[in-house]
Amino acid sequence: MPDRLILRLDPAGGLTWLRHSVDGRMLSSSQHGAPPANVIASAGEIVVLVPAEDVLLIETRVNARSAAQLQQAIPFAVEDQLLGAVEDQHFAIQAIAEDRVGVAVLARTRLQEWIEKLGSLGVRADVILPESLALPVSDDSATAMIDAGRVLVRLGPWSAIACSNADLGDWLAQLRAAGIDRAIVAHDFDGDVQPAIESGFASYQGGQRDPLAFLARNLHKPSINLLAGAFASGHRQARGTRWWRRVAVLAAAVVLAAFVQRGLEVRQLSQNLARVDAAMSDSLLKTFPDLGAAERSRAPQSVMRDRLERLRGGSETSGFLRLIGQIAPVLGRTTRTQMRGLEFRNGILEVGLRAPDVATLDSMREQFSAIPGLSAEVTASIPADAGVDGRIRIRGDAP
Repeated sequence: MPDRLILRLDPAGGLTWLRHSVDGRMLSSSQHGAPPANVIASAGEIVVLVPAEDVLLIETRVNARSAAQLQQAIPFAVEDQLLGAVEDQHFAIQAIAEDRVGVAVLARTRLQEWIEKLGSLGVRADVILPESLALPVSDDSATAMIDAGRVLVRLGPWSAIACSNADLGDWLAQLRAAGIDRAIVAHDFDGDVQPAIESGFASYQGGQRDPLAFLARNLHKPSINLLAGAFASGHRQARGTRWWRRVAVLAAAVVLAAFVQRGLEVRQLSQNLARVDAAMSDSLLKTFPDLGAAERSRAPQSVMRDRLERLRGGSETSGFLRLIGQIAPVLGRTTRTQMRGLEFRNGILEVGLRAPDVATLDSMREQFSAIPGLSAEVTASIPADAGVDGRIRIRGDAP
């Protein structure tokens, strides 16, 4: 599991940091200054502890039906405990039990200053919380931390004070006067506490080292995050969002490529169809040079179908193919004549024949006339070198 990067921002703006395993192991000792970029990039979670003096901790009771109503009600519930205007404050909330909530309040401008400072150092925090919430606390005792001329005291889960070493005696006296007589366990990282002050603690542990490591050991699951509401940090979620966005872009690219491919195929098919139509039109014009304007404007396949239907005879008795089929047996069994040509117009078929004599030509006419539904007449008989060139006109009568 990725480790935590824990940073501590002191009141003067200085930084210390260490790497801390989520199972409680220290992966590095405290280091001063901003962490290297590779340490920041490898951190699974970045937690920043900020000066307790700037954050007011309050426990209060609020009745609200939803998180939105709770967020709206909190500022007015704690307004009398604030020194500044409500609209200038930022509120982070943590539900405790039933209608009780823990609230952390600080100036919006202060929080924005911290975010900008961290950003200038390449740090984007996942969690920001006051350092006082990293101090251990129990039902029986409070905890004090003496470090760098300051004293942090956590009296309860949502109660803490911060003061200078010089003011510690006065604070302890005020606590006793207010009836707060809790045993305080002190951890001294300075080593210069006055004996009179030392005697005010139930337990005093001097000679302590590495205050950030001490805070990290007691920082389990942060109880609250100042990066809430308008200051919520979304860059961790943005990693997943970026991956989903990349997948969506890739999917869109695949779909677009499929559409483009389909479009190219449709275009190719359209071009092929246009070439086929052009070839059909050319073939139709060559086969039927007598096409009218109306037929030229129609689809070639439709005109070709109609023309072939008429040639086959369709429902008419005098169609070209029908007449040819009827007279073909007569022409096939005649050996003394030669067919010289055919002409079909308006349902009438004229057959050009060369016969040895006029009698043979007339015999052919009689055979055509003998076919049911046909009538035939000789329309021309011209003497030629090898016989007679004649023409016989054949009509298909109505059935």
